[in-house]
Amino acid sequence: MSAWRQLVAATRAPGVAWAFSRLGYRQRARAFADDLGDLTGRGVLVTGATSGLGLAAARALARRGARLWLLGRDGARGEAARAELAALTPAPVVALQVDVGDPGAVRALADRLLGEPIDVLVHNAGALVHERRLVAPRLELHAAVHLAGPYLLTTRLLPALRARRDARVVFVSSGGMYSERLDVAAMAWPPGVRFDGVRAYALVKRAQVELVASWAAREPAVAFHAMHPGWADTPGVATALPRFYQATRRWLRSPDEGADTIVWLAGAEPAPAPSGTFWLDRAPVRRHLLPGTEPPPGEVDALWRWLDEVTAPA
Repeated sequence: MSAWRQLVAATRAPGVAWAFSRLGYRQRARAFADDLGDLTGRGVLVTGATSGLGLAAARALARRGARLWLLGRDGARGEAARAELAALTPAPVVALQVDVGDPGAVRALADRLLGEPIDVLVHNAGALVHERRLVAPRLELHAAVHLAGPYLLTTRLLPALRARRDARVVFVSSGGMYSERLDVAAMAWPPGVRFDGVRAYALVKRAQVELVASWAAREPAVAFHAMHPGWADTPGVATALPRFYQATRRWLRSPDEGADTIVWLAGAEPAPAPSGTFWLDRAPVRRHLLPGTEPPPGEVDALWRWLDEVTAPA
């Protein structure tokens, strides 16, 4: 199936395309509660924080007084984001250059951050490329950035998160995952399989949602959430999916609209519940819309084993 057809397949359920657009957001936003207060004293780490949804979320959190750690691959862009956000808040804003797709770099970063007062992790960093790139044996780029890196960072910081009041972990997923079911073997893209970047992206976004649901059951002391930002006008979408971008541009959400639920999950009081939920526009939504996308028996356990294997020290 072509990349374009996969995008279409993920929106076959009645009303889904409208719900993902700015029209859906703006209608639902009329009913949003005013439950985002002062975040002074709360620490939030945002990956992929130098542009798009990550920068929009970090900007909103800064305006509410949160202490911020901004993670990104580009040091110059990270410093520019830090300077912008530091002007919005008296709280500390720190920019850290790291590739979340590099397990060694993530491990070193987590060790540096263990003593920091981080209350919320926002896993927003992403990639969508159209050629197969292995970063390690059995670890393709999409899985490294969207899954292995966030898993390793969260796992290493869990002891510190458990000690915080109301700690939260937020994964920025995608409605593109609706076209796929959890398939650990497929995420490796073994030799001989024709690579498809859109499917690679959808597979790891599906895995994020299943991982969050499972993590919530295993870890009651920390809240885990996944969210879908809708279709947002970001540099990543314009670059990676030009045909989709041109066809839908007039209906795309702004980065602020796409990031709204990230900010809400990070800072709303009382805390959004239950843990393990998949959210769109501050409301829980189903994890599976299309037939055949429920995880096969044992596949979630296989995901945990695979993550442990690919993030183990060399």
